[in-house]
Amino acid sequence: QVQLVESGGGLVQAGGSLRLSCAASGRTFSSYDMGWFRQAPGEEREFVASITWNGVITNYADSVKGRFTISRDNAQNTVYLQMNSLKAEDTAVYYCAAKRRGTLAYNYWGQGTQVTVSS
Repeated sequence: QVQLVESGGGLVQAGGSLRLSCAASGRTFSSYDMGWFRQAPGEEREFVASITWNGVITNYADSVKGRFTISRDNAQNTVYLQMNSLKAEDTAVYYCAAKRRGTLAYNYWGQGTQVTVSS
């Protein structure tokens, strides 16, 4: 099990940038694949980006591809989401999630951090 604490959300104008951070507890961070999800009001949670335990493989939702970058620093037990060229439709609560290597489900979730993009 792992605990996730997110930071970096806030209010930004369209076209601006934010970097979200997710700090994980424990000494086995490298055992987990990590992902970012988001949920807008009245909508279901959607996948944003993921990164494997060793950072070799990344995946992105089509809506953010080319604008967002996921990365991780296993030495600091932290995963990041760099968000550039933000759009109003990126407004949502962003969640960090973790799953153990060799599993399919994200079983551990952060509390979420609000990102608001003004047009």
